[in-house]
Amino acid sequence: MSNQSRIEIMDTTLRDGEQTSGVSFLPSEKLQIAKLLLEELKVDRIEVASARVSEGELEGVKKITRWAKEKGILEQIEVLGFVDTPMSVDWMVESGAKVLNLLTKGSLNHLTHQLKKTPEQHFEEIEACITYAISHGISVNVYLEDWSNGMRNSKDFTLALIHFLGGLPVKRIMLPDTLGLLQPVEVSQFMDEITSKFPDYHFDFHAHNDYDLSVANVLQAVKGGARGIHTTVNGLGERAGNAPLESVVAVLKDFGNCKLSVNESKIYRISKLVEQFSGLHIPSNKPVVGENVFTQTAGIHADGDNKKNLYYSDLDPERFGRIRKYALGKTSGKANILKNLNELGISLEPEELKKVTQRIIELGDRKERVTTEDLPYIIADVLQNNSIKTDICIDGYHMVHSKGLKPSVQLRMKIHDQFYEQNASGDGQYDSFMRALKKIYKSLNKALPKLTDFHISIPPGGKTDAFVECVITWDYGKIFKTKGLDSDQTIAAMKATEKMLNIIEQLNQTKSEKNNPYGNEYSLIAR
Repeated sequence: MSNQSRIEIMDTTLRDGEQTSGVSFLPSEKLQIAKLLLEELKVDRIEVASARVSEGELEGVKKITRWAKEKGILEQIEVLGFVDTPMSVDWMVESGAKVLNLLTKGSLNHLTHQLKKTPEQHFEEIEACITYAISHGISVNVYLEDWSNGMRNSKDFTLALIHFLGGLPVKRIMLPDTLGLLQPVEVSQFMDEITSKFPDYHFDFHAHNDYDLSVANVLQAVKGGARGIHTTVNGLGERAGNAPLESVVAVLKDFGNCKLSVNESKIYRISKLVEQFSGLHIPSNKPVVGENVFTQTAGIHADGDNKKNLYYSDLDPERFGRIRKYALGKTSGKANILKNLNELGISLEPEELKKVTQRIIELGDRKERVTTEDLPYIIADVLQNNSIKTDICIDGYHMVHSKGLKPSVQLRMKIHDQFYEQNASGDGQYDSFMRALKKIYKSLNKALPKLTDFHISIPPGGKTDAFVECVITWDYGKIFKTKGLDSDQTIAAMKATEKMLNIIEQLNQTKSEKNNPYGNEYSLIAR
């Protein structure tokens, strides 16, 4: 392969990708994807449909060809057609498309058992179809369906077909591994043989992913002389799908020494759009576009990135319009947390950082996911806990919530090393808790503040499963608020209430109410 070979990317998300089980794009969705593929991502060509499928397919192709004609890029729009003169070509003429990808039989097995024709008959019909297409102003590329099996089991026929096509006005010969059965070494051998026999032909390679080898096979095809590669966004396609565009682009640039027209920075954007339109969720560990692929989880990796980027590679997230993240969990450690704090512009003292780290590890041990958006909530909770002397705590509780019966709570409180128990029922679990708490405080001749507002939320973005935040507003002569964090909203509310109890306990003990009626801790939470 010459240095910096120019490789065409033909994306077939709108045709072969739509053969994914359960995926059917609306005409308007097809147009939006086509625009992004050609105008922003800048792939060289797109295959948008199969001829004669449905009226909806015809409508979708018409929308795309009208737009492409206005933009002067109609020759970049391709349609799969069949050796069925004149039907596929007539359908294309009606659709406005100008490039036919003609599906022929690339193996003797398919020709004999599916079409039940001789090679001579098939060749004659292919020539007639190509002649008819050219006469109607349509240029032709040719697929060799089941080419991989043809090279394995009927090589003489397959090579004879390629030789025959070389004598016709065909722009490209397209070689599909239709069943995704080739190994990289076979792709290399077959491509070397074909390109040495037919050095002036333009060959495309079309990989399927049944053995998860599509991207490796693409790389070998390019090294063997393929000038074009077929892809689909997110690897959509029949069975296990096609070679994913996002991975193919990265591999060809980094390992194939290829020159591509594709704008990598737009890959993630179109990946997410296709995810939405197709209804198929992108696995979180999918290379390049998965949610977790640029997220470091282990603290040792974050530490290494702080020390001369020891865990960086050429697969840089910024290439694809993404950013590197550092996960927060039980294995993240101090380095990951520092990375996230730096992103938020937050600086903590060593002891504070230690406590925040411990809180995140505790959440991770419970298999709860913590995000960067959660971090300010956790920090606020930890710092506020650290600022309040804990004379009072909820030592134990048992809650019952049954259909048709009022919720009830059995509560045990620890107040200055003394234990107090009460039970109560109410209109909800938190109401039951408060009724039991009031009984305990009434027995001690202590008053509780009035609850004036109660708010439950999750951090902005709505992606956390680690906790909810409960903010309760109290009236104790002056208004103040306390917060509680937990994965259960009732427990979060109880934690906020526990903080309130300790605040008012300290207020009642202080002798400086006139100068600072709410105490230092009160001021911290009230502001």
